This record gives sequence, structure tokens and C-alpha cells, in this order.
Amino acid sequence: MKEKAMPKYLQLKQEILSWILSGKLHPDEKIPTEHEIANQFQLSRHTVRQALGELEKEGWLYKIQGSGTFVSRPKQSDKVSIKTVGILTTYISDYIFPHIVRGAEETLREKGYRLLLASTDNNKERERAHLEAMIHQPLSGLIIEPTKSAQGNPNLEYYLALNNLHIPYVMINERYLEMSCPCVKMDDEGGGFLLTDHLIRLGHHRIAGFFKTDDLQGVNRLKGFIRAHQEHGVALATNHLVSYTTEEKESKPLEIARVFLQQQEGERPTAFVCYNDELAIKLLDVIRQQGLTVPDDISVVGFDDSTFATATEVKLTTIRHPKVEMGVQAAEMLIQMIEKQNEGSINDIIYQPELIVRESTKKI
Repeated sequence: MKEKAMPKYLQLKQEILSWILSGKLHPDEKIPTEHEIANQFQLSRHTVRQALGELEKEGWLYKIQGSGTFVSRPKQSDKVSIKTVGILTTYISDYIFPHIVRGAEETLREKGYRLLLASTDNNKERERAHLEAMIHQPLSGLIIEPTKSAQGNPNLEYYLALNNLHIPYVMINERYLEMSCPCVKMDDEGGGFLLTDHLIRLGHHRIAGFFKTDDLQGVNRLKGFIRAHQEHGVALATNHLVSYTTEEKESKPLEIARVFLQQQEGERPTAFVCYNDELAIKLLDVIRQQGLTVPDDISVVGFDDSTFATATEVKLTTIRHPKVEMGVQAAEMLIQMIEKQNEGSINDIIYQPELIVRESTKKI
């Protein structure tokens, strides 16, 4: 069944909420008109009206007839009467994140919680700003995706503040190494192993791996890639390991793949293992540009089983990511912590990888 993206009015609602929480809009300040917001986001007036209506209903905004719409001043009673959960992700509108958010939102709504959504754009300074803003809100709890989790946690003081304020939080996809909060994530190392094991069993011995290593997901997928080579006794050339950062993702892996593909047939890699489906799709274009085909000349695997995996003429072999289920589980876990339904420790949820074999891989 095809997964639905988050409705546009909800995306707009969360954007306006982020203006309020980040201090871009202050209490009793007039917000832009419906017409101005519609023009800014290229949305219909109906969509804008729907988003503003929900914010007004939830107490974030108020109207003055003939004057406009204004930001509400927080009431002390809100801390008791309004149950709000914040979700802080690296991205909101891109790749698999809307599905994770949708799963969490539906679960929270059913339990009477409202959702406050913010994005760091994978920037640690933005993570700090959002955490600082959220700490001053009447929050019941937080679901957090760490920003560049492999590069340390310069915002530790804010996580300690959450602990001191007894605001429970759950992390998704990964967890900062020094934190002991519950986490809902994939077995990324196992996924990297399964993909590489699949290719080696098809006879591929020259496999290039492309991994974004500023997050722990990428580091662990890389570990699985190396482990599969070791367990099969297949030599791994160091120049076939390609690591890159978020800032390099649009250039470095594509440039190195192009160099690989220009090598002689007996020297170039026969397969690519990609950090995710998004990169795999981009490398399919690079392969086509070099006059080669998938899987006849080179096999390609992705990770996440996103909509990208079946969006092109070559359907990707990949690892399934739970997406919506992850959002649901994270929300249920957090509600347990908020409502103290489980007095003992809450265990991590780790999804075991499932290999989805499609037509992008072929036996040598």
C-alpha cells in the first residue's frame, strides 16, 4: 500500500509553530496575512486557513476582528491542561521523514496529545536553538533524531536540562553515545552486512561502498560492509571505501563513482553498496552517463526501501526501513514514559534488517 505524505496544511502548521517557538514571532505579535502566507509557500488560501484554524483552536493564535491574527500569550494553566509532544528531526519534508512523523502524529493524536514539529536541517546549531526553545515550552516529552550523531554532542547541556526538568525523551534512528535514553532504530550494521553478503554470494568481489559517516547509521552500515568481506574472506581494497559528509553528499560520491566507472572492465567495481536509496538513484544516473547498464555491467544496492527504490525503471535491491512503524513505536514508548505506565526501565526497540531483492543486482 502506498504511503501518504503529510498533508500540506499540517506541514504549514508545523512551520508556523516553529516560528513561534524559535522566537521569530512573539506573544501578541501579528502574524502575516493569509494572502502573504499563501504567496510565500505557494499554497491555496483554503490550505492556509485550515492550518491557522488548527493553531487557533489549539491556543497558539487568536484573532481580533478587523485587525488580524496574533500569537497567543502562554497561560500558566497550559502546563497542566495541554499535552504537547515535540518532535525534532534532521529533516521534515524530505526522504523517509514524513512517514516517521505521520506514524508518530497519528499515535499521539489518538492519545490526546498535540504535536510540535521542528527540523535541524542536520545542523547542530539549529538543534541547539530548537532545544532551547522547546525547553521553555509546556512540553510533556520529546522524540529526537540526533544531528550528525557520529560527530559528538555539543548540545549535551540541553539534554541534561531535559533530565533535570523531568521531560522524558526518546531518540530515533540513533542515539548520542553518552546518552542513556530509550532508542528506536534499525540494526544498521546488520543491514550493511546483508547487502554486501548478498552481492558476494552473487560472485561480486570488487565492491565499492559509499557511506555518509557523520551519522552513526552510516558508520554502522560501513561496519557491516567490512564485516561481510571479512567473513567471506574477500579482500577489500581501501580505495573502494568512500566516506562523505552531509555537506559533500551532492558531489563527492558522484565524482568518485564516475572515476570508478571509467576504469577498465577488469579493474572497475562490479557492484556499489550505497548509504541509502537516495544516493543509489543518483548513482544510477552516473552509470547511465558512462554508457553502462544496471545490473548487466554493475549491480547497485540501496538502503531504506523508500519510494525512490521503485521510482525508476531499475527497481532497487535494498533494506526495508520501518518508517511509519518507527514513528508509532517511538510515540507509544514516549507515552509510556510520560504516563509512567512502566515503572521499570524501557528497552530499546531495534528493527532487524530485511533484504528486499529486486532487479538492480545480478549474478556475475
